[in-house]
Amino acid sequence: MKRNGGTLLVDSLIGLGATKSFGVPGESYLAVLDALHDTRGRLDYVLCRNEGGAAFMAAAYGKLTGQPGICFVTRGPGATNASIGVHTAMQDSVPMLLFVGQVGRDMRGREAFQEVDYRAAFGTVAKWAVEIDNADRIPEILSRAWTMAVTGRPGPVVIALPEDMLTSVTDAEPLSGPLDISEPAPSAVAMARLREMLGSAERPVILYGGCNWKPGAMALVQQFAEASDIPVVAVFRYQDQYDNNSPTFCGEAGVGMVESVKRILKDADVILAINNRFGENSTDGYTLFDVPSPKQAIIHVHGSDLEIGKVYRPSLGIQAGPNAFAEALGDLAPVTGAWSEWRKRGRDAYVNGFELGDLPSPVDMGKVTVLLNDVLPDDVVLTNGAGNFTVWPNKFFKFGRNARLLAPQSGAMGYGVPAAIAAKVAHPDRTVVCFAGDGDFQMNCQELATALQANAQPIILLLNNGIYGTIRAHQERHYPARVSGTTMVNPDFVALAKAYGFHAERVESTADFAAAFERARVSRTGALLDLAISPEALTPRRTLSQMRQAALAAKEPA
Repeated sequence: MKRNGGTLLVDSLIGLGATKSFGVPGESYLAVLDALHDTRGRLDYVLCRNEGGAAFMAAAYGKLTGQPGICFVTRGPGATNASIGVHTAMQDSVPMLLFVGQVGRDMRGREAFQEVDYRAAFGTVAKWAVEIDNADRIPEILSRAWTMAVTGRPGPVVIALPEDMLTSVTDAEPLSGPLDISEPAPSAVAMARLREMLGSAERPVILYGGCNWKPGAMALVQQFAEASDIPVVAVFRYQDQYDNNSPTFCGEAGVGMVESVKRILKDADVILAINNRFGENSTDGYTLFDVPSPKQAIIHVHGSDLEIGKVYRPSLGIQAGPNAFAEALGDLAPVTGAWSEWRKRGRDAYVNGFELGDLPSPVDMGKVTVLLNDVLPDDVVLTNGAGNFTVWPNKFFKFGRNARLLAPQSGAMGYGVPAAIAAKVAHPDRTVVCFAGDGDFQMNCQELATALQANAQPIILLLNNGIYGTIRAHQERHYPARVSGTTMVNPDFVALAKAYGFHAERVESTADFAAAFERARVSRTGALLDLAISPEALTPRRTLSQMRQAALAAKEPA
């Protein structure tokens, strides 16, 4: 059967198991859009309003499902807009495929209209960037791209599609059937050495990360940790993968790392690091462990050999996927040692960290988060972008076994709203709650139209304090009382959300929140609650004025 390149690409994606895609249309890939006309219900195209939002949706979809998030954008500006989602997918270790329309093959190298060399532009951002020159090779290159996206350290692959290649006719057969690739598994010798090292420890810790955990795998890690009474710490924004109610869970190593987590990692003598890359945020700026030879004995388990020893020399490196390793760990007899008090101190510090006094704000987010912990279903999906407001879903919510967090390790503003929409696309029946700052929300608020059109409307809690909070905090610490470029004049968010078909309310006090959230929860068209937050309540334990006063005092001559 002969078909054009666009149809062959779409048929191959369906053969691989893709069911959802996100994108913004462009004339450079009209042949793909034409093929998608006939795939509704099999491979749906979620029409987005900006390529950055579309790429965020694809990245979030990949993080939530473990399957590559699919994104289609046009050449030039479309691709550069989408680059933020590619960067986020890379730092999150998330499988993603970004398809970019490209100029015709006969025009390359002339700086044709919207021409970009995508291999050069995405070479250091994506896991792989490639251009398909011949329609006959679409199945071959797509198979390789999909495989690369999901194996080793998962990540984004960018595939450029010359316009004339997509319209050329080929008799190549589309891909058929999903890929079945077994993860590398640890050897018996490695597991025996691991058990020996943990058994001889005085202060062991399990540090885990990554998004490509299959259902049940983390339960095996938890089973081993609890049987061995070993404290467990999550890397930045992956605390949802482990049951936070377990007596072994001791917190998250990320931005704003609390002292108890710093201490437990710095004072550990053996660290079992599973599926994590040692990034800046999970190492407190690479200060918790000496580079390249830590004082702690590190057992680094990762599916990619390129991650093992990349920053820190491990005492034992094990190339194994997280799920294969979890199975081996589940078969391992627990270890015992005199570290129960060590684990208990870490857990107590984590639990005590939820205690807060009253916050100086019309809406007290400490009390709001307590309520949300009580009323949200156990399979809730929380999302957020970047800003000081993320402390609430990231540090003050206890994730049970089935709850999920979609939040960017890249610290990208504007991720939360698209991620929430992607979560509703993937799981229409689950409760999805997006936490967004007023600045963060306005990065991608136009995607509320995408939510309306796709019938994928989440609940959005908009923490409205009128400032770019994170930058204001840095200003007050380093340039106190010299505010510049961080105060915002905002629109009427309630009117804006209603224009997009959402239920929307302004919440002026903590006492009003519970009833407003219940109305939001039962709304069939999603909801936005515009929360009145004081700039003074910028952090849970220190006001903006206290930051300024401390900085001014430090600048005074002795």
